[in-house]
Amino acid sequence: MSCDLSGTLLHAYFDGELDAVRAAEFERHLESCRECTATLGAAESMRSTLQRAQLYETAPAELRKKIRAELKVSVANTGAPPVSAWRWLAAAAAILLVTGVAWFAVPRSRTTSPESVTAAEVLDAHIRSLQPGHLTDVASTDQHTVKPWFDGKLDFIPPVRDFMDEGFPLIGGRLDVLGERNVAALVYGRRKHFINVFVWPTKEADTPIHPPGSRQGYQWVHWRHQGMEFCAVSDVSAQDLHELAQLFNQ
Repeated sequence: MSCDLSGTLLHAYFDGELDAVRAAEFERHLESCRECTATLGAAESMRSTLQRAQLYETAPAELRKKIRAELKVSVANTGAPPVSAWRWLAAAAAILLVTGVAWFAVPRSRTTSPESVTAAEVLDAHIRSLQPGHLTDVASTDQHTVKPWFDGKLDFIPPVRDFMDEGFPLIGGRLDVLGERNVAALVYGRRKHFINVFVWPTKEADTPIHPPGSRQGYQWVHWRHQGMEFCAVSDVSAQDLHELAQLFNQ
């Protein structure tokens, strides 16, 4: 069943056009609407992808110089730009248009893998979750509350466990999007910091915990275990992330 709000308020919310009251009302709606949550996540993922794609290209210096020279001469003589200048501008626009269309037309895999899930996507999702009201869809320290919450919202049930005794208390969970696929995001605490553990199913063989990656003060580790793929990201130390990953593998 299609949600009526997915085509109206959702886009206004995504573009930041709602006032504070209506934005708060829509965020409450997101808590119970799987369709709007998935659509919003996909839109945010696409916006991040477009920003990273850098489709905008600066015109070559020689082209800019030629167009400016012709415009200057034409305006001085007739008050109107020359036809040749418009042809140069049209050609440049056509090049950018073809480039953009080709980028969208190239088939891309809809499966989630280490190759399709980039570090930028993981970091974007983590940073986005730190915005007010975005960290969890279900807030609970009880794994028996968080795990059933995912039932019916994803085509798999993530392995939810609380590691309070080991120093990684469970905070909650939410739906997120990586590699154009809905994934589970399990949220843990560590000394007043938040750790996002993204989980999705895989048919690939188990792998050890990969060496940590690092960018802009954030660290992440990736591994596969018992039919699930994991990626943990936070601003805690790489050692903390590795320790949490080991707990999942026990």
